[in-house]
Amino acid sequence: MRIEKPNFYAVTGGPGAGKTTLIETLAALGFGTVEEAGRRIIREQNAKGGKATHDGDRLAYRDLMFDDAIRTFERMRTESGPVFFDRGLPDLIGYSLLNGTPVPKALAEAVRRYRYNGTVLIAPPWREIYGQDEERGQDFTEAVATHEAIREAYIEAGYELFELPMVSVEARVNLVLRWISSV
Repeated sequence: MRIEKPNFYAVTGGPGAGKTTLIETLAALGFGTVEEAGRRIIREQNAKGGKATHDGDRLAYRDLMFDDAIRTFERMRTESGPVFFDRGLPDLIGYSLLNGTPVPKALAEAVRRYRYNGTVLIAPPWREIYGQDEERGQDFTEAVATHEAIREAYIEAGYELFELPMVSVEARVNLVLRWISSV
């Protein structure tokens, strides 16, 4: 059974493009939000000496993110107002493409079953704000490659992409709020 949630807005793109800052600002304004699972999983894995990370066992890392994405989608299903997701299920297909690994059948089926709003907000690579930290070890070249793989995955999954401009977070928030009020 297909579950369509037009009030679920996926915000995607490569690392360091301003997605999380946008999501955090929307949360501060009172909107429902879902944090990026990848960063949380890396923190959890680092705390316990686990290897399921981007720099370790990438397949196990993807599988943990996949399980989290399904649980989160299911948990949020009853929300009727706008909910902004810091990444969505198709990101994991993009991650598979980036790593040159097959897409698990369960992931492909989940992308068909669990549907966000038909238009996805995508943040383009933005060198001026890009930075690395303990959870983001990718360099800018890999960030661009990640963006392209994710873009391809969302298009293949049947989503339209709305590219966020490279403007201040306040301007992005205002644009997003105007956009959702018009859909």
